[in-house]
Amino acid sequence: MSDSEDDTPRLSAYTLAALQEFFAEQKQHTDPSGDGKYNVGIIEENWQLSQFWYSRETALRLAQEAVTAAGDSGRIACVSAPSVYQALRELHRDDISVSIFEYDRRFAVYGEEFVFYDYNNPLDLPDNITAQSFDIVIADPPYLSEECLRKTSETIKYLTRGKILLCTGAVMEASAAQLLGVKMCAFLPKHTRNLANEFRCYVNYNSGLDCGT
Repeated sequence: MSDSEDDTPRLSAYTLAALQEFFAEQKQHTDPSGDGKYNVGIIEENWQLSQFWYSRETALRLAQEAVTAAGDSGRIACVSAPSVYQALRELHRDDISVSIFEYDRRFAVYGEEFVFYDYNNPLDLPDNITAQSFDIVIADPPYLSEECLRKTSETIKYLTRGKILLCTGAVMEASAAQLLGVKMCAFLPKHTRNLANEFRCYVNYNSGLDCGT
């Protein structure tokens, strides 16, 4: 064996284990599976798609609100709100039906509950998604713009039997009221990262989100 071969750097057992843990974690974030695939935030945010996940506490609060509003054997649609979908599935409620409408195809890992959705084509939905077939629609339009909210509103009004839970910026309050007839709640949603714009929740029904923060 030559001197050059003797000098070949080798990873310590500790470093190797740390690297293996890192790569396993990265794989889980890109290809989640198993019992943890519904953990809130298990799929990382893609800022290029304007993705900003709710904190676990906020996602669970919104999920619980949706379950209450949907009622027994209710159907819930999560439009551009994947962290709420994940929280709903973390609740392990077999008596509710949930669908996730999302542009990001990484969420296709959730099987038949995933519906590809592009807000630019608000009514381009599969044939099995019929009008007024959800007891409540939770929506978080990806962009704070009149156009995005208007187009997403078309989807919301097509899907819902009546109840709407909208999460968007405080600056969209007037537009949200005009387009969907919703009012701002007292509850303040929080994200895993601090955002420059203030976010609020809006509903068109008597909601528990008005009972303090």
